[in-house]
Amino acid sequence: MAAKQHLMTLADLSVPQINRLLAHSLYCKQISKPWLEPQSHKPTKKTQLRMPSQSLFSKTIALLFSKRSTRTRLAAETSVSLLGGNALFLGKEDIQLGVNETPRDTARVIGGMTEGIFARVGAHEEIEELARYSPVPVVNALSSLWHPTQILADLLTLHEHSHLFAKPDSQADSTLEYKNMQTTVKSRKREKVMSLPELRPLTISYIGDSANVLHDMLVTYPRLGHSLRVATPSKYRAPSEVWKRVEELGCDKGIWWGEDPKEAVKGADVVVTDTWISMGQEAEKAQRLRDFQGYQVTEALCQEGGANPDWRFLHCLPRKQDEVDDEVFYGPRSLVFPEADNRKWTTMAVFDLFFGKWDISADSSKPKPKSSEEQKS
Repeated sequence: MAAKQHLMTLADLSVPQINRLLAHSLYCKQISKPWLEPQSHKPTKKTQLRMPSQSLFSKTIALLFSKRSTRTRLAAETSVSLLGGNALFLGKEDIQLGVNETPRDTARVIGGMTEGIFARVGAHEEIEELARYSPVPVVNALSSLWHPTQILADLLTLHEHSHLFAKPDSQADSTLEYKNMQTTVKSRKREKVMSLPELRPLTISYIGDSANVLHDMLVTYPRLGHSLRVATPSKYRAPSEVWKRVEELGCDKGIWWGEDPKEAVKGADVVVTDTWISMGQEAEKAQRLRDFQGYQVTEALCQEGGANPDWRFLHCLPRKQDEVDDEVFYGPRSLVFPEADNRKWTTMAVFDLFFGKWDISADSSKPKPKSSEEQKS
């Protein structure tokens, strides 16, 4: 039997494993979406739908959430359903954890009755203790230090929109690949899906607080060939335990870090921000708003800072107007809602491989879909 593996941060995964998760996310999305469309007629042999993985059939996944959630909870519950399982939501008011029972005992009890734990916690130490004593895989839905499933969704969104970042001499090929990726190619034997579109090395700028979203960016993007430019006020730097992982992975060589937002967006293909006031930091609101003055993402900031003319914008949500103005957030540069949608498909891929199959090896046993060139031949 395969050994269980937890997911605390993308720093725990190799580049091939991250790429497998991304490719599997797109695969899950393309296989599943036809099932979610209105079925106005009985399928014929030519239109026969293909079932998504049912690796969670008759299994229960515990959603252990000590913090409020919209996207993470929606992604988790809908993903478990598509994979044939049952999602059991356990809020902080529902169980004894933190009141009459320790994380160690809670992990053993929940893990004894379910097949996976998706935990959204406060201090990162809480999820580490859950993983230490759980008999089933534990996946980090968010902690004070890391947010791995968010960065998977961001990456999938960038790959799907890779045609927007193509250099002029490769624009035609990239656009063709994008159109092919949107189309399901069918054969007589079975439905086939296109592979993950290639994404050229990007300059990705982050402006704002050094929080869990940025931390998983720091340990991931440089390993995938992307450059990171980060601007935070001086007292909002990454914690030492995060920066230690950054250095261990050699990611520090691909990161520029300063205090000037305009300098951070220089040459940016993608501009990212996050909330300045996370849950539990409400008492610091007035001070933080003062500290982050000048950090709002606007067209003017990015133009003055020298971002690439076709730069795009990401935000994990929920968004406050102090962080980014309406012109950018609701404008044509924004990819925030496709990014939010992709939380579902990346979560589905994580659940399938970590909870359902206990297989996060770099090489998938699923036959690789043919490339667009092979499809033509």
